[in-house]
Amino acid sequence: MENSFIRSVKISLILVYLVIAAGSIVRMTGSGMGCPDWPKCFGYWIPPTERAQLDWKSDHQYAQGQVIIMNEELRVANSHFKSSEAFEEKYWDYYTQHDYALFNAYHTWIEYINRLLGALAGLVVLVMTVLSFWNRKKNIAHPTISFLILLGMGFQAWLGKTVVDSNLAPYRISLHMGMALLIVLGLIFLLFSTEKKAFSIAGNTKIKIWAWLAVLLTLFQIGLGTQVRQFVDLQMHESPALWLDPAPIKFYVHRTLSLLVLGVHIMLFWMLRKMKRNVRVFNQILGLIGLEIFTGILMFYFDFPFSSQPLHLIIAALLFGAQSFFILQLMSNRNTYDL
Repeated sequence: MENSFIRSVKISLILVYLVIAAGSIVRMTGSGMGCPDWPKCFGYWIPPTERAQLDWKSDHQYAQGQVIIMNEELRVANSHFKSSEAFEEKYWDYYTQHDYALFNAYHTWIEYINRLLGALAGLVVLVMTVLSFWNRKKNIAHPTISFLILLGMGFQAWLGKTVVDSNLAPYRISLHMGMALLIVLGLIFLLFSTEKKAFSIAGNTKIKIWAWLAVLLTLFQIGLGTQVRQFVDLQMHESPALWLDPAPIKFYVHRTLSLLVLGVHIMLFWMLRKMKRNVRVFNQILGLIGLEIFTGILMFYFDFPFSSQPLHLIIAALLFGAQSFFILQLMSNRNTYDL
């Protein structure tokens, strides 16, 4: 049972990262409103593939909640009924959450796949939570943490609904990302607690302070990056050819702080080398920082090449996860190992 729980934690973490990546692709392609309602898509569990499916039809069986587009407005069936030869207003309500009434099959299915991945991740987290209660004798904290993660997944789903209802309000998108990182943190804690090996640097307060500074800087960078991304999204709709021209001051702060993040980690690397420590996860952190800076350069100097934006975001999320694992190793009181 313990092995099953460990596998469920790893699968949950992988799926959450896939959801983060899918969400970034949704945002990159502008597909966030591909499904204007939630949790269904145009009132269907399997969304339409062409615009004609959303036109009103005579002599057609409609289910309550199904959506049509009429006169560039969304209408929602208020009951189960079969349409007559003429359109009857009494069976249809206006969709009042927002006024976005466009259909793009490409956007719809990207958003739909994103939702499917989220639902799958939620189901796996549910299984993980059940297994954690069966495995509670191994670690009494596992059921509590797992249950909190499950609640977080439910809250994240609700946030996804509010993002759609708000027609992609930027602050809600940022909150959505922040919640995803909290879920990652919880899963990283569970993953670390199931590891058989770890290392500790007892009494070395200096390196722990530097490590916490690195994590806080990364979180600040992620938050600042989401604000830069919001600016880019607005520019993309208003002036597609001038995404960062002129760039806001927050962009230059974001770019400069990336060098500070790199510098702090180089300092940590030097301190670990002095102590003759070869920490595998820290080597991965350095590699992720290099990739993060590289994708940032690609976006600014090469006009946001395809896939650079989702890569930049997923690398940042992976970096946060690796840093969290490193912090847990530093704070651990287990026996010392080189990993």
